[in-house]
Parts: sequence; C-alpha cells; structure tokens
Amino acid sequence: MTGAVVWLTGPPASGKSTLARRLAERLRALGREPLVLDGDEARAALVPRPGYDDAGRDGFYRTLGGLAVLAAAQGLIVIVAATAHRRVWRDLVRDRAPRFVEVHVATPIDECRRRDPKGLYARTDAGAALPGRGVPYEPPTAPEVVAPRGDDPAVVDAILAQLGCGQ
Repeated sequence: MTGAVVWLTGPPASGKSTLARRLAERLRALGREPLVLDGDEARAALVPRPGYDDAGRDGFYRTLGGLAVLAAAQGLIVIVAATAHRRVWRDLVRDRAPRFVEVHVATPIDECRRRDPKGLYARTDAGAALPGRGVPYEPPTAPEVVAPRGDDPAVVDAILAQLGCGQ
C-alpha cells in the first residue's frame, strides 16, 4: 500500500479528532501505523505558534499540508484532522499527495455548538470569529467520504475502502 493523506475537514467541534483516533485504531489493527496530525496539537507544537489571522492560518495550513505530503511520500498513511476552512489549502495537498481522501465531517453547526469542548462557539457570541461563524467555511465540492455527524462508525469503513485496506 502506498502512502496517502486522509484530510478530515469540517467545522470546529464536528468530530474530526474523534474520527481520526478511530481511523488510526483501525489502521493499527490492520498492521498499518498511521501518522495523525491533529490541527490543535500541530499548532501547539510549532514555534512560533501561528496566529488565527488570515496570514497565520494560511501559513499554518500550508505547513501542515506540506508535512502531510512529505510523510505520505514516504509511505505513511497520514490522517489530518483540521478544519482548513479554505478549499485551496486542501486542494494543494490533493494535487501533491500520492493519494488523497477528503472526508467532509458535516456535523450541523447546532450540534457542534452543543458538543463544543473548548467553548469556541460561546466566544463567537461575544464577537470572536470562527470558521463557520464569522469566518467563511468552504466545504468540499466532491469529498470521497461524507460523515454526516462525525460519530458514525460506518464512516471509518468507508475511509478504509477508499484507501483499499482490507477489513
């Protein structure tokens, strides 16, 4: 099996990280050790830490995508769990990765708000901007997989099928 990038995109608190962990567990059970690049964890690891303004987000997603492509080119399955609210960032990775699977975690905003563990949506009520709330979110136009809520175990099977992994 060649390397691949699986990009889980969707609004904040849609379930991207949870889905990434589930997919990683299944891949390990199948004998593949994936690399998980969670957006929050990756952002915290970078020095200097990228900002949330347009330039900071652009630099962060270009860096994250470049790392994913580099690791996939070495044969790893890279799972990126990051909003990447602009399609151009995901499309750059699609064009450069050996294989690319885009997963739209399409959890409704009301559900994202309800389950929001970081209080991001509450901050938007006070004027903060967030992808999908004050910052436009550009959903995929033709994702390989759609996860209606981010917590459906059948989605992992659909992603594995896209990767050609035995189940």
